[in-house]
Amino acid sequence: MAEPRVEILCVGTELLLGDILNGNARWLAEQLAALGLTHYRQTVVGDNMERLSSAALEAASRCDVLITTGGLGPTPDDLTTASLAAAFTTPLEERGKLWQEIRAKLGANGRPVAESNRRQAFLPRGAEVLPNPVGSAPGMIWTPRKGFTVLTFPGVPSEMRAMWSATAEPWFRAHKGSSGVLVSRQLRFTGIGESTLAEQVPDLLELENPTVAPYAALGDVRLRLTARGDNEAAASRLLDPVEQELRERFGPRCYGMDSDTLPSVVLRMLREARETLAVAESCTGGGLGAAISTIPGCSDVFQGGVIAYCNAVKQSLLAVPANALSVHGAVSGPVVRAMACGIRDRLGTDWGVAVSGIAGPGGGSEAKPVGMVYLAVAGPDGCEATLERFGSRRGRQAIQQLSVIRSLDRLRLRLLSRR
Repeated sequence: MAEPRVEILCVGTELLLGDILNGNARWLAEQLAALGLTHYRQTVVGDNMERLSSAALEAASRCDVLITTGGLGPTPDDLTTASLAAAFTTPLEERGKLWQEIRAKLGANGRPVAESNRRQAFLPRGAEVLPNPVGSAPGMIWTPRKGFTVLTFPGVPSEMRAMWSATAEPWFRAHKGSSGVLVSRQLRFTGIGESTLAEQVPDLLELENPTVAPYAALGDVRLRLTARGDNEAAASRLLDPVEQELRERFGPRCYGMDSDTLPSVVLRMLREARETLAVAESCTGGGLGAAISTIPGCSDVFQGGVIAYCNAVKQSLLAVPANALSVHGAVSGPVVRAMACGIRDRLGTDWGVAVSGIAGPGGGSEAKPVGMVYLAVAGPDGCEATLERFGSRRGRQAIQQLSVIRSLDRLRLRLLSRR
């Protein structure tokens, strides 16, 4: 059995307008990769019957399986099922048993069931129901023509994922052929740009199995390693030497893998050392503490912080000397060192991290331009301050985000140096 060609069709005008991010396509792509299936096209179509029908017919000319998400439900803009039926000139039929199940789900809370919900019980002739265990809108598995199958899912992520796990994934496992499995790992790097990283691994980027591909976000570069094998163990064995080579080439620049983040890595290192952390922030406005607190269970390590924009707050809560502020200014090495030491002393933690800078768009000068940020890390072995120049073109939000990333990385490198 040959590997099926798969495409993803996402339905919703809100996706085209940018009102919501298309997380469903990303999640579905990950699930297909985990099954060893590759797909080569993703399409987004608004809530328009003609364009939906046209997109389905185009997909039928190219692929074996089309996965749709969105456009299932009781409202007038839920057009996916009707559009697919029209594309393949197949009549819709009401499924009486399905309507009873939908009514039972909707009426479970005691509210009256609107007649508009009845449209969810209409499916093309010959389609099988794809049950929705957590919602009312069912999907379907339908083969409107030989060699072409459509699987439809609601746009609500929780419903789509539950339906995939319960029904669609077993269907794909039974129909995916003998293509083996794909296994991926994602190495994460910081303090190095995507182009610089790629320049140091040109030989690895040319590999065919496994493959190595760079991906970049602000302050965070990733290399995705993917291998195909007869089984998961075989594919993993292909990845091992490539991962080892990358770690040797980049050393501490590689901070983690897969779901690791800088906050999660730093917290894990502190937890292993049985040490605690507090933060003092000026230009990041709480962003550093917010990044740390996204990690569940952080409170056993992260004690808290102070957001100190006003000089009087720096003096009263962080014990920053008035002389340091008057001579050097709030954005300076001496002041940020005093902030880091002050928060460490005030909260009684092992480590204190401080940030002070000019995030813009105003407030800069020739001596201290927008994008100039001082970072300090105070710990059992002393306090170090560093100067970062992020530039004014990035914008306020990017400067704040980079300040958070570099602060956490400075702490990570300090912790590494003590091992």
